[in-house]
Amino acid sequence: MLNLFQSFFGGEKSRSHYPEPLIESAIERAVDGTDARLRHLPGYRNRLRKPVIHAVDHVVTLIDALPAPLAAGRGDFSADPRLAALFVSAAQMQETLGRDRALNAFMKQASLATERVTALLMAERIEKNVLGVDQVGDQLRRDVAQVTVSFRKHRLMEVAESEAESRRLLKRRAFDHLLALALARIVEVRDERADLVRQRDVLRHKLTTLARNGWGFDAAADEAAEPGGLQADLADVEQQLQDLGADSAVLDTHMDIVAELLLQAEQQLKIEEVCMRLDSMNIQRDAQDASAHNIVLPEIHNARGQRSVLLLVSLNPGELPQQENLLATAHRYL
Repeated sequence: MLNLFQSFFGGEKSRSHYPEPLIESAIERAVDGTDARLRHLPGYRNRLRKPVIHAVDHVVTLIDALPAPLAAGRGDFSADPRLAALFVSAAQMQETLGRDRALNAFMKQASLATERVTALLMAERIEKNVLGVDQVGDQLRRDVAQVTVSFRKHRLMEVAESEAESRRLLKRRAFDHLLALALARIVEVRDERADLVRQRDVLRHKLTTLARNGWGFDAAADEAAEPGGLQADLADVEQQLQDLGADSAVLDTHMDIVAELLLQAEQQLKIEEVCMRLDSMNIQRDAQDASAHNIVLPEIHNARGQRSVLLLVSLNPGELPQQENLLATAHRYL
């Protein structure tokens, strides 16, 4: 169930010319990630082959287009206005990265020789219309209409020892996210089948479980249970789906949804550049304002309206503040 086909996004294979075993692995992942009963349909692999290859092509192009990793150390903070826009200060940046769950989980498994890692930094962009104080000519004026930009819910995804590995993991995540979107659409489909309500609830539970375990780019992703718990939950869901039986009409509808969504991968998941001119207070300024910097950040968004800015970063975990062991601290006071 849910084989990771780790090598699918690796290597230097040209797009649309993937080895056959890897295409088959991707098709099986598409089935496992949506409705495993699709295997009951004759020729299900042929029906999914073109949509799967199209989706893989899209996510490969999407992730390969991301700019090279930006160094995100304390000494790099003032060197690039993107970091100054995303964080209030160098200290806040290091504190935020130092307590990141994905980074800490990776470092627990990493070798002692790991001195530098690459990861995708993501954050939500918030724009607000406010009334503030501003210098207009020689006069200081109050209640001036301004637009402020802030970023919250910073998080790292797909931490790896190399840029190539981090990008590979991001491609897999993007592909999985398309499958999660297809599953969400299946959940929404209405039908007159007698057990539709139960079937919908079972699929919704599966969708929630996958979203909790790294099948998306939202802040809730990666707040994962233990791997064994995830496998047990999914095994239970799949058994419930098998118990519902294989109604060919319902499964044909589900197959059409999965195939159609994967063929529309460009509309379902895209990355666009957000261009801003911000001053040191993250207030938007016009092009003539010499106190501001041009900030260009990629922003990923899906067909359901979820958005986050993203930036590949390279950092040295050893430079980050160590997280306090709360249990050990408590024992010192006992």
